[in-house]
Amino acid sequence: MVVCLFLCAALLQLSGFLQVVSAGSSPPKCGLSSKQCKDGSECVLYSHVCDGEPDCKDGSDEEDCATQCNEGQFQCAHGKKCIDKDQVCDGVPQCQDRSDELECMTQTEGCVHRCDNKSRCLPATFLCDGERDCLDGTDEANCEDQEEDKYDKKEVAASATSKPPVPTPIKCPYGSKPCKNKAECVLYNHVCDGEADCKDGSDEEECLLECETDQFQCAHGKKCIELRQVCDGVPQCQDRSDELGCAEHMEGCAHQCDDKSRCIPNSFLCDGERDCLDGSDEANCADEVCSASEFKCTSGQCVSAVMHCDGHPDCWDRSDEEGCTKAPVCITKHRCPQSKECLVQEWICDGDQDCKDGTDEKDCPVAPLNCGKFQWSCKSKTKCVPTAWRCDGMKDCEDGSDETDCEAVKCLPHQFQCGSQECLDPALLCNGITNCADGSDEGKSCQTNCSEADKKRCSQSCHSTPQGTRCSCAAGFRLLEDEQTCVDIDECEGQSSSGCSQMCINTPGSYQCDCHPGYIKEAGGHHCKITGEPFLLTSMQTDLYLLGLRSRSLDVLSSSAKKAILSLDYDWREQRVFWVGLDNDSIRWSSLDQKNTGVLIQGVRADSVAVDWLGRNLYWIDGVNSQIVATRLATASKNLLDHSIILDEDLDQPRSLALVPENGLMFWTEIGNVVKIERAGMDGSERRAVVNSSLGWPGGVAVDIISERVYWTDERLRLIGSATLDGDDIQILQMKETTNPFSLAVFNDMLYWSDAKNRVVQAAHKITGKNRQVLLKRPRQPFAIKIIHPLLQMGTESPCKKMECSHMCVLALGSKAVCKCPSGLLLAEDGLTCSTSVNAGFLLMLSPSTVTQIYLQSRHTATGLKGWPEHLALQVPNVNEAAIMDYSLRDHTLFLTDDGSTSLSSFKLKDSDLASQGQLLKLLGDTITAMALDWVTLNVYWSSNKQPRLQVTSIIGAHTAVLLKEGISRVESIALHPPSGRVCFTNLGLQSTGTVATVECANMDGAERRVVWKDAVQPTSLVLSSNGATIYWADTNLGVIGSVQLDGSGYKELKAGDGLAALALSDDMLLWMTVSDKTRLWYRDEQQQNRLWFEVGTEVVSLKAFSKSSQTGSNQCAENNGNCQQLCLATPAGRTCKCATDYTVNGTHCGPELSCPAGSRPCLDHLSCQPVEKFCNGHVDCSDHSDENCVNMKLWPGVKVPAPTESHSSSSTPSPTLSEDTGLNISLNASSKLLNLDTQTCSQRRCSGNGRCVEINGNTACVCSLDYSGDSCQDHLLKTMQGPIVYGVAGLCVGVVVIAVIAVVAKRKKSANTRSANSAAVKETSMTDLENRVETTPSTQTSPADADKPEEAVSSVD
Repeated sequence: MVVCLFLCAALLQLSGFLQVVSAGSSPPKCGLSSKQCKDGSECVLYSHVCDGEPDCKDGSDEEDCATQCNEGQFQCAHGKKCIDKDQVCDGVPQCQDRSDELECMTQTEGCVHRCDNKSRCLPATFLCDGERDCLDGTDEANCEDQEEDKYDKKEVAASATSKPPVPTPIKCPYGSKPCKNKAECVLYNHVCDGEADCKDGSDEEECLLECETDQFQCAHGKKCIELRQVCDGVPQCQDRSDELGCAEHMEGCAHQCDDKSRCIPNSFLCDGERDCLDGSDEANCADEVCSASEFKCTSGQCVSAVMHCDGHPDCWDRSDEEGCTKAPVCITKHRCPQSKECLVQEWICDGDQDCKDGTDEKDCPVAPLNCGKFQWSCKSKTKCVPTAWRCDGMKDCEDGSDETDCEAVKCLPHQFQCGSQECLDPALLCNGITNCADGSDEGKSCQTNCSEADKKRCSQSCHSTPQGTRCSCAAGFRLLEDEQTCVDIDECEGQSSSGCSQMCINTPGSYQCDCHPGYIKEAGGHHCKITGEPFLLTSMQTDLYLLGLRSRSLDVLSSSAKKAILSLDYDWREQRVFWVGLDNDSIRWSSLDQKNTGVLIQGVRADSVAVDWLGRNLYWIDGVNSQIVATRLATASKNLLDHSIILDEDLDQPRSLALVPENGLMFWTEIGNVVKIERAGMDGSERRAVVNSSLGWPGGVAVDIISERVYWTDERLRLIGSATLDGDDIQILQMKETTNPFSLAVFNDMLYWSDAKNRVVQAAHKITGKNRQVLLKRPRQPFAIKIIHPLLQMGTESPCKKMECSHMCVLALGSKAVCKCPSGLLLAEDGLTCSTSVNAGFLLMLSPSTVTQIYLQSRHTATGLKGWPEHLALQVPNVNEAAIMDYSLRDHTLFLTDDGSTSLSSFKLKDSDLASQGQLLKLLGDTITAMALDWVTLNVYWSSNKQPRLQVTSIIGAHTAVLLKEGISRVESIALHPPSGRVCFTNLGLQSTGTVATVECANMDGAERRVVWKDAVQPTSLVLSSNGATIYWADTNLGVIGSVQLDGSGYKELKAGDGLAALALSDDMLLWMTVSDKTRLWYRDEQQQNRLWFEVGTEVVSLKAFSKSSQTGSNQCAENNGNCQQLCLATPAGRTCKCATDYTVNGTHCGPELSCPAGSRPCLDHLSCQPVEKFCNGHVDCSDHSDENCVNMKLWPGVKVPAPTESHSSSSTPSPTLSEDTGLNISLNASSKLLNLDTQTCSQRRCSGNGRCVEINGNTACVCSLDYSGDSCQDHLLKTMQGPIVYGVAGLCVGVVVIAVIAVVAKRKKSANTRSANSAAVKETSMTDLENRVETTPSTQTSPADADKPEEAVSSVD
């Protein structure tokens, strides 16, 4: 408990240092309208891709471009850029090589003045217009006599003598196009709108003179608007012709008001909101008619009949709890003393009156004020307000202190600021009337009037001021630094200053607000309102509530949940709500018509669900396996295999998921070791962190598509945050009401969030946090929330309609779609069809806690990928620092070294999951540096830091023999070829001696050792060819891949480049990995070209490839261990029997070596003898640490150590295999401590050679092999106890499985797969943890202590 309190205090202290800054990252952040260059160093607009001009430093924006132009276009000489033919010879070069302006003998129409070394030509209207259009300024020269129009244009053209550099044609931002003169840009929605925005008027040229049948043509004859915008009270036409003569009601126009200047739809009438300035939309409203299943409130609301007299008021006027015949049965502990409403503890003294008699807010204690990091304390010390509310012009503190001591109000650019800080229009200056409190608007210099020269000097107007004459600008303009020229102010820049809730359009001297389709501008002209009523969907523990945000109607949907529903989303097309509860291994749905419920997919655990309404898929987060998964909404089989893994790499503890199908984007929160908010394409591509600062514990996440911002809740910092979709402009909203935010939604101007602790759903303005409302307050806890409206899921055609995917189509960034396959299937070369792997070759890539399997066949579908190809990510249980791996194809078993635990472990691959089989070899104070598996015998060849030699261990019998030790400094890689009996290894010289690194080979018994290559520097990742004749390696220092035949001839070299880290070989196809800013996987194609397959940001430490030719063939050790009693080692000529270091070999037999005194054994280096009890006692006694080379004897019960036979024996038994049964067939107490003995001698004599000796409480007993039983292992088990043992072991397994399932359900998280025990104790945050909060205060929880486990039998490696 003390430790927990200390951790909490430390976390709170740490949160005090969080700063509201933008998330930083190495690669640039590309906006939605731009893409990243191939080298990742910069971004380029999509409109600049394939424009014939390389904008990326690596030129990648001009790759893979079309080489032919369309009809009516001109192709530049450099061969890529296409321009309209009317832009040829227009005096402005559009081609980078100026080929469109060459050989232009005749003067183009409208070309009057050439300048800038004849590279630019202007029309007459540009001359002497007060704006400098030519770089050499000749268009504004000699303009003194312009009023008499004596300007000689030919002389001006001839006077252009300066030769500045040729200007680059203007590049317009996304959503706009250049005017014909290339001097400025105009928005596409201003083209052909009847108003000339380009100075040359080109935006109004070539416009259609007639509108479509569903459009209205403005009176000035060019602009076309939609019919629904006619008579809507908002003039879209400049001449207001769309709002004139609105005598007849147009479609969607139900009520005209405000002197017929405004028309609103039927859904705005009597909705409780005043939309007309004259209030007529809320006058003469008839009572709403409620259905038979609803109760009608006196206030006119309709609420579900089940809420009548339930102990909690749901009507505005509380009429549903009046006239009740008996007091309601409260599920809560508290009740109002007089009015009898049900109360929860959190509602008492919360500032809101819940009891009709007001007793819940009487005699409340005054709690000490403790404001958060992003709050400001009122001077009265009675209230904390968000920092953003300080000096915002509105009093939020009762004492008004938040608006005191503020900086002086900054006047608008066109205004005059008094010395006393007031703001005045320039017309009020020097008028003889004192308007400033300090009189600073009048003075002696007021006597000076503006002269004609002053008026000419000023671009707009001149005024007399107390400081003399000054140029001034009209409202909406500002003076430049020259104090003469007025330029337009872009009020839409930043948009928050304009006050437009949706779209802002800048106009000269002003701006105009506009709304997205489906919304109508409100009377004030700044805010938008959606047509039709939106609904709030929320889960309150097991119930689903539907609240009308205007009518306040409240309904309950059907739900089959037995425990809390923590996540939900909806599909408007099918009228379904999808949800996941704590008690289900499935994703379920309820219909919005309250009639049906069902199951979408079974056998899955989901922490968060999200509907892709455009691509018709459903996504969910699998927190246990750390995956983001998707399935089709139309799935019919509900089969577990009918889903595809979207992301499974480097996910620690993903918590909540949000989709933006319109943009092909998904966002999720990560609460693992590194807290962050990430985003990626909905296909998993282009993944990156967007927010990694100002975060404590991000829970819910939502996206506001209108403002293009992502919002999140933070339960640890007690706030709601937001940022742009790129992670910039982080804003924090921290209020008293955001102390326990769980889930959130954003709609139009409002932010909605649930508070499970205080049992309330609230809303406030999404930017300021003001206008707070309590929407729902009921005794049951609210969790997930969503806003329902058809417009939120309409209006875009799915890119998947053009795809013919055999299984699933998912959306991607850039309005694209890709096909995805379920686990076990691969995408064919056509990119559409999923099929089983034709070529079973695959790649294994090892990360510190994950193994990723990638089928080599998938490289044909795409190259140069910015992310993983189709793959299977396997979390490695209980491993955090994996270093070296090997794999047995026969047994589907992965062998792995873990630097964190200094051990070698094995894992069984079954059903796309890795099951731990425990540690095979455990070192102490030492680390394995190289390891390779003999897949025939399951012997492991290895070396370590403290034991720098080549040695082999029989995992089955716990025997270790030293093969080579002389002249070896350090071994970092080992390769085996059991069919030919060859082993190769790297021998790295010590840096202090200056010796070189060599590649050496020998027989697998250590004989015939020879150096095959001596000029290596840092060789690693050894691999032998399929026939065992050639050895390959990666030299990480030289950046080359080398190969040589085992006789030292035929050396070859392939330049792989900087960052070379690992090598693999599959059917003689080379694959290699480079590591720099990214991990990149390369391969050598059929044309012997180096090809980049993919690149990822994941740390990869090892690489292995396997194919049909891998692990084929045999040797004399394959049957009955070659009749060897201990170690059978293959050689080119046959096999060699070897014994452990404290035994001597006699043919196939092993006998004790007598070099050490009785009761002691030699260390592997033979430098000393140690007492038997000092082996595997947890303390290092041998100088080479070999006394602590401990083998777990509990892991291989299914493999019998063969009894010694003569070499001519004809007995044949199955080859050793890894048994799936990991039980231990003994009748001893499993919790007894099994000590190490001189096992081999005792096992032969005491246990009949059919088991091993152990010592229990001072007595020697036998642990029999699987097939034997009895005190001396004399009875063959299959003959005597076959039935009981089988059922006994099965019962034991079932018991273990049940206990494991209970443990998983209790924890509901991936406790040690990817994080340490310490971090797991601080962050245990899966769905069941949230279930534990369902009647408790959300807080940081510590994991329960692990149950005591029986100690495993361990033995020193002989």
